[in-house]
Formats: sequence, structure tokens, C-alpha cells
Amino acid sequence: MLRDQVQAVVKAQRRLASLREDEKNVLLTGIAEVLQREKDRIFAAQEEDILRAREEGLAEPLIKRLALDQHKLDGLCRGIEDVITLKDPTRRILSARELDDGLKLYQETCPIGVIGMVFESRPDALVQIASLCLKSGNGIVLKGGREALRTNRVLFECIQQAVKEKNIPGLSPEWICLLETREEVTRMLDLDDLIDLLIPRGSNEFVQYIMDHTRIPVLGHADGICHLYIDEQADIDLAVSVCVDAKCQYPAVCNALETLLVDRNIAPTVLPPLAEALRERGVELRGDEETARIIPCSAATQEDWSTEYLDLILSIRIVGTFQEAVDHIHTYGSGHTDGIITSDEQLAGKFMEMVDSAGVFWNCSTRFADGYRYGLGAEVGISTQKIHARGPVGMEGLVTYKWKLYGSGQVSETYAGSQGKPFTHREIDIT
Repeated sequence: MLRDQVQAVVKAQRRLASLREDEKNVLLTGIAEVLQREKDRIFAAQEEDILRAREEGLAEPLIKRLALDQHKLDGLCRGIEDVITLKDPTRRILSARELDDGLKLYQETCPIGVIGMVFESRPDALVQIASLCLKSGNGIVLKGGREALRTNRVLFECIQQAVKEKNIPGLSPEWICLLETREEVTRMLDLDDLIDLLIPRGSNEFVQYIMDHTRIPVLGHADGICHLYIDEQADIDLAVSVCVDAKCQYPAVCNALETLLVDRNIAPTVLPPLAEALRERGVELRGDEETARIIPCSAATQEDWSTEYLDLILSIRIVGTFQEAVDHIHTYGSGHTDGIITSDEQLAGKFMEMVDSAGVFWNCSTRFADGYRYGLGAEVGISTQKIHARGPVGMEGLVTYKWKLYGSGQVSETYAGSQGKPFTHREIDIT
């Protein structure tokens, strides 16, 4: 029964939260060791998932997300090593003050508790999420995409096996739980007394469904409608290089470029070489009427401006002013990642202040919006919300804090009323 499984996660998480950093790192090392040892099982399951996905007609960009070969497995293990090197985000003192002699208050980071994570088809995400949750002391209830069912199952078993082999006293492998059906996800939404945070990764409709059907706090993003704005003072070669990378390096992910905005004064110069470079990479171009007068492209519709393609398709719009570009981003964007290409440092700074997105970039690809590239070790997802965590959510986004008050027999009556003893409220140096 799902409730029993999640209750087991809650119980195991309480022990996990008490582990020392070196004990967590031993477990992470064990996970990397088991993954390499069991790679033949992992690859066999992955091949079966890909075969089933092709038989069911899954789109090729989505099938690419399923790929987990030796190169990716090595990368996963390096990612675990990176998490090991990161400082434990728990038990960090954020502030400290003396309330009175012998009465000291500390604000200290701690795990959130139990996290429910529903993610897309990439099986490597399961290992990344589990690693970050382990290091931050959180229990995790996972549900991966149906198309990666077999691979996810083997990866999950590897993680549990590593916990058993390292045999940390009192720690159960049940700190991690894997769900496999949509019905289990639906039932999970009712477990607000056991699960502390939900992080969904999927379509806009799916994320909205999660938000509408649970009382559990939800952290995440829906669409990744990322923009680049080419200003009239952009370097042409730089603009072409950055745009091609942002669109083509990995089009089936949320930080890939979906809409390109081009200043009218530079459009006749930059669009022809850019269009040629994109077409060489197989990109379908959709543009407004003004764009179509400069380069061959199909007509962009109103729907294109608010579409996350996750494919080799790019919509292009020509704008007359900087403000028009910013207004377009705020009207159609998803608050994920947006950038400007310009040699005008002052204008770039203005763009980065005015555009209200989780990531705002200058003269670089939107593909850098990633927890690994930010040095977070990995990420459990990207948040476009503004409370608690925003942008790539690494370990720092998986902790909250508690207040610890150390006393020596004090009672509140001593400080009550106009004649009560005053508090000192003296800051304690924590450096």
C-alpha cells in the first residue's frame, strides 16, 4: 500500500537527516560503485526501454532522452563525485544572537523532509535527484516516465543495494521509494501529511494538474520558453554561434532556445547567415511577416510565441525597440531563461535588471541554465517560482531551517510586561 511505503520513507529519512557528512559521502561512493558494477543490467534495461518506445511511436527527440550508454554512465558517476565534494548543506548556522545571558538562539539549516519527485523520461535524472536528496538528508518518492520504466527500476535497485552494502547503522534503504504507475502518482497527491514538497517535471498541463490536485507545496516550472534578443549592436559571428548552440546543442530540454527576437536595424545583416547555419542543423524556421521578407521561413502564428517546441523548430520575430523585446518576453515567456546578445554593456545590464526570469544571460547560450554547469553538482529541476528556490534547484534548494534555542532555565514570565527584563538581542559572530 502506497501510504505504508511513504511512511517507511518518512521513518528512514529521520535517520538519514542525522547522518554525518562523511557517512553520506560513503553512501554516495557506494552508489557510484554499484552503478558501474551493474552496468550490463542497466544497459540491457535501457535497450529494452528504447525498443518499446520506438514500437510505440515515441518522438525521436524524446527517445534520445532515454539514452544511457557508458559515456553517460561515467558522467553520472562523475556527477556523484561532484556531489561528494560539495559542502553538506545541513547544520549550517545562518544567524545567531544572544537573547539574554545564557539564552542563545541559532538559525540552522536542515532537510525539508520527504520530497515527491515526478520527472520526465531521462533515467539519469533519477540518480541525480537521489544523490542530491541523500546529501541534503531528504527522503525521496520518485516517479519516472513510463518509457524509462525498466531502466529506472534497475537504477533504483542499484541505489538500494549500495545502502545495504555500506550498512550505515540504523539507516534503511527505504529512504528512497520508486513509483511506477500514474495511479500511484494520483494517490501520492493526497499524502500531504507525509510528503513535504512536490517537484514535478513535465508538460505545462501536467504541472498545472499537480498544483490543482494537491495540498502539498509544489516547486517547479511548467514550460521552458526561452528567448534570445539580438540587439543592433551585437557581434554577428557571436550571435550566430550562440543562437545555434542554444537551439541545436540539445533541443529536447527546457533550457533550449524557442523564440529569437531580432532588432530591426540588424535583422538584414544577421538573419541570412544565422538562417543558413540553423538550416544546416536541420532547424525549421517560423517567422513573422518582416522576417519572411528577409529569409525563407514558414509563417509564425500567435501560438508559436507561447510554444515550447522541444524540437528543431525556432520562431523568429523582428522588434523595433529594446522595450518591445522585453515586453514580448514578459508576455509570452515562462520566466525560465532569457538572454541578450549585444556589445553594449549598459544595455545588457538594463536587460538583466528588467527581464523577470529565473536566469538572465548576456552573450551566452541559454543552455548554461543547468545545475551541473552552475557548480551545484546536479539539479532536481528548475524552478520558475520566486519563493524558496529559483532557477536550477540543487542541494541549497532542498533545505529549510529551524530555530535552536539554548537556555539555562529561563522562563518567559521574566521578560513579560513593562517591568519585565529586557532582551539583549546581541548578535553572535558566526564567521
